[in-house]
Amino acid sequence: MKIDVVAGPLETCRTDAIVIGVYAEEGKLRDVAARVDRALDGQVSNVLEAERFGAKPAHVTHLHTAGRIPAGRVVVVGLGKRTDLTLETVRRAASGGLRRARDLGAKAVAIDVLGDRLPARSRAHSVTEGALLGAYTFDRYKREKAEKRVESLSVVEPDARRRREVTDGARTGEVFADATCFARDLINSPANDVHPTYLAKVAADIAKEAKLGLKVFDRAECQKMGMGLFLGVAAGSEQPPKFIHLSYTPSGRRRRRVAVIGKGITFDSGGLDLKSAEGMLRMKNDMSGAAAVLAIMRALPRLSPPVEVHGLIAATENMPSGGAVRPGDVLRAMNGTTVEIGNTDAEGRLTLADAMCYAAEKVDAEEMVDMATLTGACVVALGPLCSGLFANDQALADRILAAAENAGERVWQLPLIDEYRENLKSDVADFNNVGPRGGGAITAGLFLKEFAADRPWVHLDIAGPAFVEKDTAMGPKGATGAPVRTMLCYLMSRE
Repeated sequence: MKIDVVAGPLETCRTDAIVIGVYAEEGKLRDVAARVDRALDGQVSNVLEAERFGAKPAHVTHLHTAGRIPAGRVVVVGLGKRTDLTLETVRRAASGGLRRARDLGAKAVAIDVLGDRLPARSRAHSVTEGALLGAYTFDRYKREKAEKRVESLSVVEPDARRRREVTDGARTGEVFADATCFARDLINSPANDVHPTYLAKVAADIAKEAKLGLKVFDRAECQKMGMGLFLGVAAGSEQPPKFIHLSYTPSGRRRRRVAVIGKGITFDSGGLDLKSAEGMLRMKNDMSGAAAVLAIMRALPRLSPPVEVHGLIAATENMPSGGAVRPGDVLRAMNGTTVEIGNTDAEGRLTLADAMCYAAEKVDAEEMVDMATLTGACVVALGPLCSGLFANDQALADRILAAAENAGERVWQLPLIDEYRENLKSDVADFNNVGPRGGGAITAGLFLKEFAADRPWVHLDIAGPAFVEKDTAMGPKGATGAPVRTMLCYLMSRE
């Protein structure tokens, strides 16, 4: 979709549809909505009154202009109470408005920088981001493509004094949305196409396009580095494992060195502890963390954050075969820690552990954040729309939580209860890779904490929100791209 920022009144835009926002409980229209209403001889007010349009967040309606203004239709979105306006309300309103315009057959849409109160740059960012995310579709594998598709979006700012900040906001909103949709495409694609070698190729394409550093290690090289946990998981698959390291270096003085680590299980059968058919059905999405890392690294050069960022992915399948790791086997991590395999379906934490060792030993990361569709227990605790956060450093946790709030992605901090560490004891090794059923997300976090050592670290369990089974306010069913926007906000922050 082509994005541009234009000056002038929204009601003069020659386009297929315009999108305006109205507040709830105000009694009369204001600002842009009022001007459009006057241009249409009060038709907007008449329709809203006839439909008893409450203007609650995400409420949408529309009307035809009958040639009174250059646009063919007006789409009206609710913003809720003016005093309650948030950037997430703006995102969702833009998403709903663009979807309605698309469903009406509009190919060119102009949208107001919805709301007021909040800074124009932030609203322009949220409008652009929400519109693009709401319009996302995935039809790569369908013979018949979606006929209704918005091809161009104009973000309209009538005040020339705010043109520059609106342009900056729209640009960053486009980058955030583009990164999220890039991750969605990878996750939605089937595992027979998106395997470890393919992820390595995507990383190479990103490195070439964005001028990033890249190292890709094969099985033999990982063996030399002592990545026994990662290679143990990979042992059952015919697909060769790939350890991917992308690096971004800022042009000026760097503020800190950060490792972002994504779980890269391109298909998870459970290994010899085989999942049920139902539990295996969507396991192409077990590389959602890896997709997020690739999307983040691809976006960084366009955003130019003042931090050095290393994107790490231990990519493999988890498959059953004669060579697969067995329950009771003992594997050795890159840092020498030994792990008894209590369950082969708790494989993600093993691959992440070796990636964290690499981040400490080879990158010397000052902060580490891992993202993983790690446990069903986190979904039980927080449901399908919220990620769980675990941390060994509260200051870092607070920055990630603030970034999630700014991005509009739901994240909730869960505790790392030290007493539960006893559940990871093994009779024959330093640790077991699983504990009892209760508190499974916490146990997984405690396991990973061992490999963070004394470095500030956050673990995001995205098992719930990474892939949803029904449409949401910000996109269709399937991959969501969580937590790409949270991490970009975190990396862009000045703290």
